[in-house]
Amino acid sequence: MASLTAARIFTRRFHVSTRRSALSRFNMPAMSPTMSEGGIASWKKKEGETFTTGDVLLEIETDKATIDVEAQDDGILAKIIAQDGAKGVQVGAAIAIVGEEGDDISGASDLAAQAASESTGAEKAPEPSKPTTPESSKSEPSKPQAETKSDLPTGDRIFASPIAKKIALERGIPLAQVKGSGPSGRIIRTDVENYKPTPAQTTSATTTAPQPAESDYVDTPISNMRRTIGSRLTQSKQELPHYYLTVNVNMDKVLKLREVFNKTLTEKDKTAKLSVNDFIVKAVACALSDVPEANSAWLGEVIRTYKKADISVAVATPTGLITPIVKDAGAKGLATISAETKALAKKARDGKLQPTEYQGGTFTISNLGMFGIDHFTAIINTPQSCILAVGSTQPTLVPAPEEERGFKTVQVMKVTLSSDHRTVDGAVAARWMTAFKGYLENPLTFML
Repeated sequence: MASLTAARIFTRRFHVSTRRSALSRFNMPAMSPTMSEGGIASWKKKEGETFTTGDVLLEIETDKATIDVEAQDDGILAKIIAQDGAKGVQVGAAIAIVGEEGDDISGASDLAAQAASESTGAEKAPEPSKPTTPESSKSEPSKPQAETKSDLPTGDRIFASPIAKKIALERGIPLAQVKGSGPSGRIIRTDVENYKPTPAQTTSATTTAPQPAESDYVDTPISNMRRTIGSRLTQSKQELPHYYLTVNVNMDKVLKLREVFNKTLTEKDKTAKLSVNDFIVKAVACALSDVPEANSAWLGEVIRTYKKADISVAVATPTGLITPIVKDAGAKGLATISAETKALAKKARDGKLQPTEYQGGTFTISNLGMFGIDHFTAIINTPQSCILAVGSTQPTLVPAPEEERGFKTVQVMKVTLSSDHRTVDGAVAARWMTAFKGYLENPLTFML
C-alpha cells in the first residue's frame, strides 16, 4: 500500500500537505524524443473541473500530429496557464495547475502567476547590468531612453527575442512601434502580446501607407507541422546527394489478380477491398528483402541496414504531409496491409496518430497516381536512403510480335526511385528496381 501511494505521488509530482492544498504544476510533456516545443490545440477540461484516470485533458499540437494527453490519475484542473491556441510552448514549461479533488485551490492563481513569471524570466535571460553611480543616473533623463525604445529610426536594427518576432509576424504587429522592456530595450514576448496601437499610429498607418485590398491575398500562420516539414525537406534536398532511376511496370497481372481478390473479399466484407497501393507496399517489402542494402540509413559514423521492412506511406492531410508506417510489411498479407493502411490513413487525416505510428520507418512510398500524375520525383525522408515515387497506371501501346497487329495495349505504371548515393550505389538501386518490377509483373510470387 505504501509503495502504491508513493508511486502515485511521484507520478503526479504532488507534495504532501496536511492542509489539503497539494497543488502542483502540470508541465508541457514531451510527446516524442525529438520534441522541444509544441502548441496547445485545445483543453478538453475546464478550470475547476475534475478528471479521472484515462480522461483526455488536452490536445497537444506537435510537429507531426495532434495528440491526446490523458490523465494518469484522478484530480482537478485548478488553473490553466497556456490557453487554447498557444504556440511555441517549451517542453517542461508549466501549462496548468492541478490538484486532488477536495484540495483548497484558492492558491492556484498565485501559483500560476509564479509559474508564468518564471517562464518569462527564463525567456528574458537578462545580461548583467552595468553599475551606475547616483550622479550619472540623475544627470541622464529617462525621457530620451523611452524615445530610443519606442521611436526607432528607419533602417535601425530592432532587438527582439525569437518568440517575440514569431508572435509579431503571426499577428501583423510592427516591431518598430513596440516598446521593449528587456535588457537594453530588447523586445520580449510580453511586450508583443500586450501591444496596443495608439490612435495616432493607426491614423498614420492608414494615411501614409495604404493597405492592399483584403481580397488580394490571405496569410496563413505556419503550423509546427508545416515548419518541420519545410526544414526537414530543405535539409534533405540540400545535404543528400539524390539521384533518380525510373522504370515502367506492366500492371496487367496485378489488376487482374486484384479484381479476383476483391470479388472474394467483398463476399465476406463489403468494405474490404484491396488497392493497387497495397500490392506496391508488398512488392517494396519483398524487394527490400532481396536487396537489403536499400533498406538502410545514413547515421553519420555508420550505415545501418534494417532486417525488417517498415514501410512509410505518405498521406496528405489538411495540415501537411505525414508518413504513417506499416511495420514489418514483408511478414504481412495483402489483406492485413490493406486494413492497416486504411486505419493509419484515417488517423493521420484526423490528426490522431501516435508518435510510434509515424516515427522510425525504413523506406517511404509516395503515390500520386490517384491524382492522375504520370511521373514525378520525391525528396528522401531522412535518415532513410530511398523513397519511391509512384505515378498513375496508363494504357500504353507496346510491341507484340506474337499479335497479328504486331502490338498490344498494356497497363503501364511509371515509378521513380530517389536514392541517397552515400548509402545506395547506382548498381544497388538498379538491382532493387529490377526486383520490385519483377514482383509486380508476377504478383503470384507474393504467395511463395
